[in-house]
Amino acid sequence: MYDRLLVAIDDSAATERVLKAASGLASLANGEVWVLHLREAEVLPKAMVPAAESRGEASKFVNEAVAELAKAGVKAHGEVRSTFYGQAAKEIIDDARSHDVGVIVMGSKGHGDLAGLLLGSTAHKVIHLADRPVLVVR
Repeated sequence: MYDRLLVAIDDSAATERVLKAASGLASLANGEVWVLHLREAEVLPKAMVPAAESRGEASKFVNEAVAELAKAGVKAHGEVRSTFYGQAAKEIIDDARSHDVGVIVMGSKGHGDLAGLLLGSTAHKVIHLADRPVLVVR
């Protein structure tokens, strides 16, 4: 099965289900999980709007996810990085390559295909950019 997984999490309701799915997959192969949370900031012509959460809040969120996986017996690592709005999919793909994971696990906010195309859903972009399997959890 998959012995190395990348789990991309955000503050959506799907995160709990994403972690449960990742835990189940990792447990099948005594796998290792990298939990990634990206803080997206918007760029305006002459100003940068900061991410909605502080770095401390994001770190706490990731640490809780890593602790939840560890409690289930899964070896897990956490990382918080900042990126610009619209670059999350590229960052997720880059992280998957750098950790040489077999699968990317992430959530979907439930937008349909048309909304995903119009809104530029991160999950939609990751699926199209990925060179490895992507499990999207709703």
